[in-house]
Amino acid sequence: MDIDPRIRFEPLKETHFDAIMAIEAEAYPEAWTRGMFRDELRSRLSVFHVMLRGDEVAGYGGFWIVLDEAHITSVTVRKTDRGKGFGRLLLRFLLDIARERGARMATLEVRASNRVARLLYESEGFRQVGLRRGYYSKSNEDAVVMLKEL
Repeated sequence: MDIDPRIRFEPLKETHFDAIMAIEAEAYPEAWTRGMFRDELRSRLSVFHVMLRGDEVAGYGGFWIVLDEAHITSVTVRKTDRGKGFGRLLLRFLLDIARERGARMATLEVRASNRVARLLYESEGFRQVGLRRGYYSKSNEDAVVMLKEL
């Protein structure tokens, strides 16, 4: 995986919100709101970072740490940077932080139709452990629940 050497990560800040909202709108039919990201900043359970390529936000992701579980809430890459290994890099970064924080497992939900994301998660050791029927309210799409032992 040949990744741009200018990639770096930093904790989410409100100054990132405009860039994140633009990426969120292009990535999801049921996008998070600015208030939801603000809640991530305020929550003691949340660990959320942006992935910067040079000075631009190329992606972002986070998880909630609950006891020994890291529940991944987002792994999102800007459309123009998809297919270049950035999602894998972001996921690995989040999992490393989760391990450092004492997580022994990671869980997530992913749209049943999101084959690319599901393949990424499977290639990184996640396995399907459940299905949440109608999880995504606007589309009534199912969510595949995945788990990885850390």
